[in-house]
Amino acid sequence: MTLFIMCFLLFLTGIYGVLTRRNLIKVVISLTIMEFSLFLMLAMIGYISGGEAPILAGTIIPAAPVVDPLPQAMVLTAIVIALATNAMLLTIAIRLYKKYGTFDIREINELKG
Repeated sequence: MTLFIMCFLLFLTGIYGVLTRRNLIKVVISLTIMEFSLFLMLAMIGYISGGEAPILAGTIIPAAPVVDPLPQAMVLTAIVIALATNAMLLTIAIRLYKKYGTFDIREINELKG
């Protein structure tokens, strides 16, 4: 239970960074912290202490509890999506820096298409 609380605190740390920082790079890093706290929580949901891999080698009834592989697969998929999202956000931040010369959100107030 304490690990879930730690994941929640890590998520709150990311939210704090998103809401209080003006630098675009720091906002992207805070979003990444939030994503990885969710990944940790999902991986912990599927974990069972003393569990085995869900591969049945000729036995019908497993002797030990079986670890659920679905959260692990979801986390792997989410990591790939998060990587693409972070790459896109950093690309947008770099393009804004080239156009306006700053990463400060408050100074970038003339966003016109």
